[in-house]
Amino acid sequence: MKKLFLMGRSEAGKTSLTQILNGEELHYHKTQYTNTGADIIDSPGEYSETKRCGLGLACFSFEADVLALLIAADEPFSVFEANCQCFTNRPLIGIITKIDSPFANVPMVRSWMVNSGCERIFEVSNLTRAGIAELLDYLKDDPVPLTMEEAKERQRRGIPEWHAPAEWEREKNALRRA
Repeated sequence: MKKLFLMGRSEAGKTSLTQILNGEELHYHKTQYTNTGADIIDSPGEYSETKRCGLGLACFSFEADVLALLIAADEPFSVFEANCQCFTNRPLIGIITKIDSPFANVPMVRSWMVNSGCERIFEVSNLTRAGIAELLDYLKDDPVPLTMEEAKERQRRGIPEWHAPAEWEREKNALRRA
């Protein structure tokens, strides 16, 4: 299973999502520090809300296979700037929480996530468990294994390491023809 790093504003649903993905019952717990589990890294919302904590987000991201921006569907604004995926070499996904809120504006939040560089976006409800199975299916796929030589070559050419091997072969062949 891929190791997931969650970041988002306070009360976006990161800790609740962690509980759901771990098969626990929902109970309120304010995250005071970064919690690192076997498959999930849960960060405090203050890390995303404070510019100075961005370095902490970048550092913890190297311990994960996938990064996830969490934004509640009823948020009035996004704390993530455009193209914020550029600080890491991990896949960035978006998770829209609270999709069942009466104030939800899923299309607006989806556009924020697209602008931030999310490759794939999941819509979930921690209360009804809607969308959780799809997210779990995505996380159950193992990360793409790479040899050290492949990783160095991809880094040299600026090719993300999470592309599947077949995609990498197509890219290599295209580069050879060019």
